[in-house]
Parts: sequence; C-alpha cells; structure tokens
Amino acid sequence: MNVNGSRPACLYNDPSVFVKTEFDTGSPDASMSTVLWAKTQQLQEDAFRQLQNIYGDHFPLEARHHLAPWLEQNFTTELDLANPQHEEHAQRLVLELVAQLESKAMEMTDFLIKNKLEQIVENFKQRYAHNPLSLYQTVQQCLNSEMHLVQRSEGVGVDPGTAMANDTIYQIQQQLNMLKKSTQECGVEIEKTRQMQEHHSINFYKHHQISVQLDSGQFQENSQEYLRWKEWRDKVAAELRQSFNNLKLQTSTLANRHLDMIKQVKELQYRVLDQELNKWKREQQLSGNGAPFSNNLDTIQKWCEDLAEIIWLNRQQIRQLEMIQEGLNIPSQETSMNILPELSDGLNVLLDSLVKSSFVIEKQPPQVLKTNTRFSATIRLLVGTKLNVHMSPPVVTASIISESQANSLLRAGHTKKTSSGDIVNNKQTMEYHQATGQLSVSFRNMSLKKIKRAEKKGTESVMDEKFALLFWSEFSIGNGEFHYQVCAPSLPVVVIVHGNQEPHAWATILWDNAFAEWGRQPFLVPEKVPWIQVANTLNMKFKASCGRGLTEENLKFLAGKAFSFRNMGYNADCSNLMITWSQFCKEPLPDRSFTFWEWFYAVMKLTKEDLRGMWIDGALLGFVSRQQAEEFLQASEVGTFLIRFSDSELGGVTVAWISLNEDTNQKEVAMLQPFTRKDLMIRSLPDRIHDCHQMILLYPAIPKDQAFGKYYSSPPETVPRNTRNGYVPHHLVNVIPGPLGLGKGTDSYPGTPATSFYDPQSPPSARNTPLSSVSVPMMDSQS
Repeated sequence: MNVNGSRPACLYNDPSVFVKTEFDTGSPDASMSTVLWAKTQQLQEDAFRQLQNIYGDHFPLEARHHLAPWLEQNFTTELDLANPQHEEHAQRLVLELVAQLESKAMEMTDFLIKNKLEQIVENFKQRYAHNPLSLYQTVQQCLNSEMHLVQRSEGVGVDPGTAMANDTIYQIQQQLNMLKKSTQECGVEIEKTRQMQEHHSINFYKHHQISVQLDSGQFQENSQEYLRWKEWRDKVAAELRQSFNNLKLQTSTLANRHLDMIKQVKELQYRVLDQELNKWKREQQLSGNGAPFSNNLDTIQKWCEDLAEIIWLNRQQIRQLEMIQEGLNIPSQETSMNILPELSDGLNVLLDSLVKSSFVIEKQPPQVLKTNTRFSATIRLLVGTKLNVHMSPPVVTASIISESQANSLLRAGHTKKTSSGDIVNNKQTMEYHQATGQLSVSFRNMSLKKIKRAEKKGTESVMDEKFALLFWSEFSIGNGEFHYQVCAPSLPVVVIVHGNQEPHAWATILWDNAFAEWGRQPFLVPEKVPWIQVANTLNMKFKASCGRGLTEENLKFLAGKAFSFRNMGYNADCSNLMITWSQFCKEPLPDRSFTFWEWFYAVMKLTKEDLRGMWIDGALLGFVSRQQAEEFLQASEVGTFLIRFSDSELGGVTVAWISLNEDTNQKEVAMLQPFTRKDLMIRSLPDRIHDCHQMILLYPAIPKDQAFGKYYSSPPETVPRNTRNGYVPHHLVNVIPGPLGLGKGTDSYPGTPATSFYDPQSPPSARNTPLSSVSVPMMDSQS
C-alpha cells in the first residue's frame, strides 16, 4: 500500500518502466567493481553455508550472483519507507530488479541457468506483485546480512543486534541440518535392521521346518541322516540366538538415538516457536505503534516445515522399530523396558504443538475497528504444505470475543461458539500458493455489524474496552490419524461506532501494544509506566506517522505538558517519573477541555495530513511553549517567525513573529490565531506565510522562500477581463490587519475587515492576532 492508502497498480504490467530520480547513480555497468560480492565468494565454507541460509527462496542466491553490480549500486542506500519519495523510489527499484532479471534470462545461452532465472522472475511476480516493498526490504536485509558476514570474516566490528540475528539464523539452520542428517542416518540403520529382521524370520521358519522333519519320525535316532539334520537345526538355532541378540541390541541402540534426537528436536522447537515466532509476534504488535518490522515469517515457516518433516520421519522410524520388535516376539517381561511407545507419544506431542502454534495471523485486522466498515486480515498455516493440509484446504472462521471470553479461551481451550458480535463474510477457505509454497487465506471483505459490550466500571468508556478477533479452523493429517482444532486470537481491538471515538481508542491500543507483557492474562496492562518508555513510544508513533521522529527537546516539552509542569517549565527532568494511564488520556490538561493524548493525537494527525513535508524538513519548531517562542524571537531579527503547535486549540498550529513597534521602538512578539485542518484545506500554511510580508526569516535565520518555496501553490494564470461567462477569477490572500500587521503603505486592501476572533476578556499579552482573508481579483496584464 502506498502512503495515501490506495493500492498501486500491478508492478509487473510493464517492468521496463524506469524513471530517473535523485537517488539514481547511473546505469549498472557489468564491468564495475563488485567489491562485496567478490569478498563474499572468498568466504570460508562455514560462513558461505551461513550465507546460503540467508538467501533462501524469498531471494535466491542465483539472483544475487547475476545482478551483483546492479544490486550493490542500488540497494546499499538506506531508504525511509515512511517518506513518500523514498517509498516511490523503492517501488521503482523493484520494477527495475525484475526487468534486470528478465534481461539476464534472455541473454543466457545455458538452458538450465536461463530456466532458473525465469523461475525466479515468475516467483517474484507471484510473491511480491501486491507488496513490492516487501521484496525491497528482503533484498536489503540479505545484503546487510551478507555485509556483516564479510565484515566478521575480516575482523571488522559488526552491530551486535544484527550479528545476533545472523547467528540465530545460522545456528537454527545448522541444528536442523544436523537433525536431518541424523534422521537420514537412522533411516539407513533401520533399513539394515529390517533386513536383519527379515533374515532372522527366514531362519526362524527354517528352524521350524527342520524341527518338524526331525519330529516326524522320518529318521531313526542316531542315524547319520538324523544327526546331520540335528546338527543343521542346532546351527540355525545358534544363528537365531545370535541374530535375536543383535536385533535386540540394534533396536535398543536406535531407540536411544531417537531419544537423544527427540530431546534435540524439543529444544530446537522451543527456540523456533517460543522464542523466534513469539519474537515475530511481538515485533508485529510493536509495528502497530510504528516500530520497524523485519517480518521474517518466511524464514520461520521454513524452520517449521523442516521440524515437521523431522518429526514425521522420526514417527515413521519409531513405528518401523516397533514392527521389528513385534516380529521378534520378545517376552513380555522384557518389553517393560521398551521406550518406543514413550518416544512415539513424545513425537505426537511435539507435532501437536507445532501444528497449533504455526496457525498464525500474518496480517492483523485493524486494531481500531469501526462497525459497518470493511476490514481485512490474513491467516497462514506454516506447516500446511509440508503436512499436505493443502490437498484438502480447510475453512477458517472469524469471530469477535470479549476480554472475559479470551480469558476462558486461555483456561479451557478452543470453543467454536464463542462470540460477542456478528461479523459478515467471516468464512473463507485456505488457498495454496504454489509459487511461495504457502497455505493461507485472506479475508478482504469482513464487516462487524453488531457488538455486545460488557458492563462498564467506574470511569470506563467503550473506548477502554478491548476485544480480539478469533480465527479458528479444523483439519486432519496422516489419512485422518490426527485431527486438529486450531485457533489464533488477534491483537486487542477497540470497537467504535463514530469517528470522534478514534483518538481515545488509539490511546488504548498504543498503551496495550507498548506495555503488554508477553504471556499476560488477556488484556491486562500496567496502570502506570516510566515516562521514558512512554516518550519512546510517542517518538516511534510520531516518526511512523509524520516521517521524522521527536528530538530530546520535543520530548521534554511533551513531558512538561503530560505532567502539567507549568511552574517548573518544560525542561524539567522527567526521566525517572511514572505516568499513569489516567494522566495519559483521562485527565484534562489544566484549564483545557482535552487530555494530553487528545492534544498529541490531534497534533500528529494535523502534521501527517497537512504539514508532513515541512516537519521532515525541520521547518516546524512545533513542540515549543509560548514563553519559549517569545524568548527565541526576542533574540532574533525583526521579521523572524516560527511555527508552533497551539496549546489552546486542539489540532491547531500557529505562527509567531517579531516586529518593531514604531511608537515605542520596542520589539513585540505576536501570534496568529491558530489554524486547524479546516483552515489549511482552504489555503495551505506555506501559502498563508507567503501572503504575510511581515514574515521574512524562518527561525533562526532562513529566508522564508528558501524554506517554503517548494510548497507554494502555483498562482492562477491571469485571464482576460472579458471571459466567456463574464466572470473574473479570484483567489484568497491572507492579510494581517491592525498595527502589528500593516505598516505604512502596506495596506493594499484598505477595505479589509479587521474582525477579531480572540477573547476580549483575555489580557493583551495573551491575545492571538486574527488573520483575514481577502478575495483578490485576477486581472489581465493590461488592466
């Protein structure tokens, strides 16, 4: 999805399209030095195996090899995908990547290489067509991991976090490879044992036949023929005793090998499911607050598939050993030491845990859910393909559950009838995607029609109440041997019925995403948390929404506002203070009708929708108090101005500037009445500043045309006075009336009304200067 919410056209309709931008460094030159790839190819065997684990099906190593110069030239620059220009550039890079691969495939004369590259291209188109930025992020992650591998081999310092992530991938894949190898070796030994058991059975039958002959009375006792048959029987009996003991020893040895292997599988599965998959879920939750999300679900799916294969093969091998033991007719007193049934049960438990844990919500539903509004979600079964669930795809059903129902689910397990509302289009059949090997289902048209709420306690509102969407399904594997009911509850959601409930609802979600402890009782969160954690959360959210994070000074200002430190100033040290949920979004700010969160949310919304570019440029000082603004401007040249968020107007932005009072010859600071989104939709803030000739330099000393020139609207073209319909076009121009705004000879529009919008009860120092709008006729050049 692009920043304005619309889905881009399919990227692969014309992959040859490539527009040159400021990011481009030129066309890829095949002869250029591919420094990184050259070093990569010199890696030691262990490191190179680690590299192969990093480059998987999501971005094959063959693509890396054939596009080495171009990739290193275009994908090594970090882009901020929250920035619309960077996002657009990343999408163009993905287009060009596919075009480059197609071109390489056409050039190849080797049939196998040509075919492989064509398969990669087709895979990219199917996997990433509707999410091109995912391919961009995948390539960047692979290149970064490759660079860290090379740096480590050269002894260069590597970022600890990245090194740890790479080590984790390598270690897990190494353990999986070792378990696969051990399983394969056990399979070979079991086959040898089975052949030994067949030979033992043949000898047992032969011994029986000889005994029948000897007992039939056909030979006289102690005759030469009788003694020869008896000797033969004794020899076969000795062989039977020997093979029986060998088989007992061999099955016992193999059982113990499987016991050790199952312990390793259990430990590795814990690491994959309880650590890596839960870490992915936690990162997914934090991404709801704007945190970066690496989304390595494809890698986790590969691990889960390998675990499923290892568990399933071990189950088959245990069953083969049981059949071998059954064929040996071991006495019952000796079978008490048999551990095979225990091993089989242990593998079944591991398989059950793996299947149920791998039913995950790949794309969460919106966490603020408005009734009668369409929403979507995507569910994936990570082991669905490996266990052949895709051969008979199951149906997934969605329902909405309350906090108490979520607690019951946690205690008692899954129940299909649990629901607190009515969702339409809540049943879909899972689909197998051959190109990606994924079994998933996308709900694209769900809508919540009705919700049943719990009774409220104290000051609770409907925006404090949390629900979850529950996705569940059932299916069988192993020809019906195992039947599973699986379910996955979503992250908490708040249900609203009107847009004005949205700010408080997002406060509930923000607090829950940031401060919920993993494995908690649904949906408990702490009542108070350290301010430093709240500050980090607000910074994360603001950066994701507005393209640039908050400075230390911004956060100090916010702390002062949250704790109402009027007397102490906005620079008080709050790092060790605790802030309560009530202070955050329940209690109104002093002398205001809104809370801290409502003020912050309104400012963030205004910045995102109308001031984003200027915020990213640093043209908005924004989070600064009136007192600080006056201090900054008093120390500046006349005509200097700054832009700050209004303390009194929810979602308002104001401009303060310094002027010279001609009567007193003293500097005076004035502030325009705050603009809201409604005002800025009529005429943008840069255009309004452009209209005001009193504002010359953006604080500290940047010419305003330099700071805002690229945001000015193009002036309407002048047209002749006698137009076809008889009308003369016009546009709005802002004028500051009164002595603060209009000096001698500056009132171009003397008829402009100087209507005041400020409170006449306010003291003069607290008044905001109103801004009037004048409709200016556009005449032709000769008028």
